[in-house]
Amino acid sequence: MGREEPEDRAHRAEISGSAAEVVQAGEVHGGVHFHGVPRPAGPTPRQLPGEARGFVNRQQEVDRLTQILTGDPEEPAAAGLLVLTGTAGVGKTSLALHWAHRVRDRFPDGQLYVNLCGYDPGPPVTAGQALDRFLRALGVPATGIPAGVEDRAALYRSLLADQRVLVLLDNAATPAQVRPLLPGTPASLAVVTSRSRLSGLVARDGAWRVPVDVLREADAVALLRKVTAGYRGQDETAELTELARLCARLPLALRIAAERAASRPHRRLTELIEDLRDESGLWDALTADNDEEADAVRTVFAWSYRALGEEAARLFRLLGLCPGGEFSDAAAAALAGASLGQARRLLDVLAGAHLLEHGADDRYRFHDLLRAYATDQAQRLESEADRLAALARLCRWYLRATDAAVAVLTPFAARAPLPEEALAVPPPRFPAERDALRWFAEERTALVAMTRLVAEHGLAEPAWRLAALLREFYQHRNMFDDWIDTARTGLAAARQLGDRAGEAESLTSLGVAYLQSGRLAESAQCHRSALELRRAGGDESGAARSVNSLGLLALRQRRLAEARARFERGLAAFEGLGERRWTAVLRANLAHACHESGAPEAANEYLTRALVDFADLGDQVGRGDALHLLAKVRRETGRLGEARAAIEAALDIARQAENQMWEAHWLLELARVQRAEGDAELALTSCRHAVTIQRQLGDHGREAEALDATGEAFRELGRPAEAVQFHQVAVVTQRRLGDRWQLARALDNLARAHAETEPPGESGPLWTEALAALADFGDPRAEALRARITARLAPGPGPTR
Repeated sequence: MGREEPEDRAHRAEISGSAAEVVQAGEVHGGVHFHGVPRPAGPTPRQLPGEARGFVNRQQEVDRLTQILTGDPEEPAAAGLLVLTGTAGVGKTSLALHWAHRVRDRFPDGQLYVNLCGYDPGPPVTAGQALDRFLRALGVPATGIPAGVEDRAALYRSLLADQRVLVLLDNAATPAQVRPLLPGTPASLAVVTSRSRLSGLVARDGAWRVPVDVLREADAVALLRKVTAGYRGQDETAELTELARLCARLPLALRIAAERAASRPHRRLTELIEDLRDESGLWDALTADNDEEADAVRTVFAWSYRALGEEAARLFRLLGLCPGGEFSDAAAAALAGASLGQARRLLDVLAGAHLLEHGADDRYRFHDLLRAYATDQAQRLESEADRLAALARLCRWYLRATDAAVAVLTPFAARAPLPEEALAVPPPRFPAERDALRWFAEERTALVAMTRLVAEHGLAEPAWRLAALLREFYQHRNMFDDWIDTARTGLAAARQLGDRAGEAESLTSLGVAYLQSGRLAESAQCHRSALELRRAGGDESGAARSVNSLGLLALRQRRLAEARARFERGLAAFEGLGERRWTAVLRANLAHACHESGAPEAANEYLTRALVDFADLGDQVGRGDALHLLAKVRRETGRLGEARAAIEAALDIARQAENQMWEAHWLLELARVQRAEGDAELALTSCRHAVTIQRQLGDHGREAEALDATGEAFRELGRPAEAVQFHQVAVVTQRRLGDRWQLARALDNLARAHAETEPPGESGPLWTEALAALADFGDPRAEALRARITARLAPGPGPTR
């Protein structure tokens, strides 16, 4: 890493380089200001789906949208929010896509798209889920996505600041679903489609509403002619007009009717019209704005559905059971109990009839109205036993696929064995980690919904097993919403089943999620319950893992003697069981406890042995964490060259894995090594990078540690006034989080920075508060800090302010 020189040292806390990545402390009142968040390098998102074939006219609406946008193609959008409203099936999405493709050149920084599923039979896409997808598309790695919706929205707006991006939010139900997804700057544009008028967006957010009505008669006839062109002779205009009337001039119904006519070129159109007139509605009215339109839509659906062959009709019905409106061909095959080739053939039939849309690669999706119709047909025509059997087949496929993906991403994870029925399912192939990650990204929403769906239908064992497997994906990426949701579902399912082993696995997953998200009391309760269940069931390996989890909890709370004792018990158990990888993990954890307890020799010995095992096993995750700890030990014993080599090797592992959670945390140790080597300015660069990542991650505790370390670097540079501002934010955050050890350290640093300013600031009360925070800690590090603070408070020459 090269040295970066500060600009205007006396007045600025800014390092040269990318200005967007700089943490600048100006006048701070309770916070440090971040000037921009860098947009990660990567391809520009181009997420707009393709246009529908045979789009007709809508010139009036297109002109209105363009008029609202701007009259000058060189200028940014005049309005930041457009809302297209209209009844179900009226063509809002087709119009939005048609127009968006024509103006996308005005938004060179990308186009984002999400179907919010506001009117689907299943749960809608939440703002948090949509933000997760957008942040990934904008180049933020999984570990860089914050846990909370507000933090995600803030990062999203920061990334879009000064960018010109088009955001299409399709099928929104409520303003609350939309607001966190708005870019926040006039340079970008959000386009929303909804059956609701979304009056709140107009009144509060300044949206422009563009109503979308049914097609005019001439346009409806033109659409029918376009879709049937090349398949039929010249049909009479009067007959096409009657067909358009029966479809209520709704584009969705018109396309399906036209496809039916095109597939029967030798039948007279009058015969098809009579069939349509005779078709009676088979399902309850949908949420449409008037009954005539709803009747027309469901009549056309029933008419087209009845024309399907038996196999295609059955697959259509069963697809209504899928947990979400989008699925892969392999999932469809599992649901139907068919081969992949058979499923693909039938999916092509459904897509050709406009009953499904074929997306990218092997993906298919439903229009929400058609999904509702398919679900209704499944409820009517499939027995409960057949529906449950289909769901069980689909869940077995998801279990097998998830297990295969986890095996690629975390090969050393302690995964519960799959049931024999799932093992009989051919697994998908994931040649590399990127393939497994792409599959998880595509199926993420479906996996959460699948876990919930099978649990609701009484399939308890697959529910808890799928939730337990998903932990291995979530825990390295801070996906707390999905993780806690699925773990709770799995726990309830295991308890319903009376499966003690499943209950222990589910409790462990939930306990780790709570620990990583800072909910320590709930974590302790989960891990203690899991330990009791495992001991009662004679599961020695599982009990040792629970002991390790409780040790990590004690370490997090700085109960070091308890942590060390638990790790020692866990180590003895794993050595006795001959589990080499877990033995290495416990040695690394013991090293951490020894290091914090002021026993560097013991820590060094444990780490040396753990690193040999991790290297032999090829476990890069364990090796990276051990190298980070080794760097601490070597630095504190004065072996700076070895410390630098260790931390740089750890950071290489984090970057190769694209894991920003590890990188940000380990960067602080690199900064400490750099300071120990006398290069405080380079340390400041490392701290700055760590703070930026931690803010993106939404890990407030570690962000505060990084801010505190930034202040220490400023102090070593002889800039205590700037250091004060960073230490102040760290103190405020640690007070709020209740981490007394980190609070005591931050208070001491703030007091020392105040004492070095001209004129000196008030240090005494800060040191007094720090002593109170240290009251419950008796380890050597705490005693040394307490002694240093006490000495500073003792009467003597010079101020103690």
